[in-house]
Amino acid sequence: MPVPARLPSWAWVTGLTVGAIAAVTVLAVQADQGPHPTATSAGPSSAASAEKQPTPTASAPARVPDGSGTGRRVVYSLGEKRVWLVDASESARRTFSVWPGTVSPDPGTYTVSSRNAATTGSDGVQIEHIIYFAAKSGVSVAFSNAVDGASPPPADSGAKTGGVRMKKADGTALWAFGTVGTTVTVVR
Repeated sequence: MPVPARLPSWAWVTGLTVGAIAAVTVLAVQADQGPHPTATSAGPSSAASAEKQPTPTASAPARVPDGSGTGRRVVYSLGEKRVWLVDASESARRTFSVWPGTVSPDPGTYTVSSRNAATTGSDGVQIEHIIYFAAKSGVSVAFSNAVDGASPPPADSGAKTGGVRMKKADGTALWAFGTVGTTVTVVR
C-alpha cells in the first residue's frame, strides 16, 4: 500500500485559512439574509414598579413613519420616542423605544459621523455603543446605552444632554447596524 505524500506545512495552513474565510463568509451572508432578532416587551413586575417612569420596550416592527426617506437607514421619531432600523428593502428589521436627552435634533436627514465604543456620558453614567449623528446648540446628539443596562430618563438637573438612550440589547443592535456613513432620518 502506498504511503500518502505529506503536505508542506504552508499548504496545510493555507487550506485551513481558506476554509475559515469561506465559513465566515457563509455565516455572514446567512446572518444578513436570515431572520433578525427583535427584543421582547418587558412589563413592570409589580404595582410599585408600575408607578415609576414608563420603561421603553421593543415590539414587533411597527410601520416605519411616512416621510422618513428610502433605503437603508435609522429612523428616529421625536414624538414617538422610537427608533427603527430599516434595511435596503424598506423592511423594519427592529424597532424600539428610547429615552431622549434634553436636547433633540431638528427633523431632517443626518449621517452617522463617528462612533465610540464606550465613555462616560455628560450625566456621569458609563455608556457604550455611542453613535454620533447630529449637533444642536453646541451639544452633540448620539444614540447610546448604559453599560449596566439601566437607562433612566435624564434627571432634571438643567444640564443640556444630547444622549438618546436605549436598552442594552437595542444599543447592541444599533451599534451593528449604524456604521459611519449610515443615514439617520429624524421625524417629528
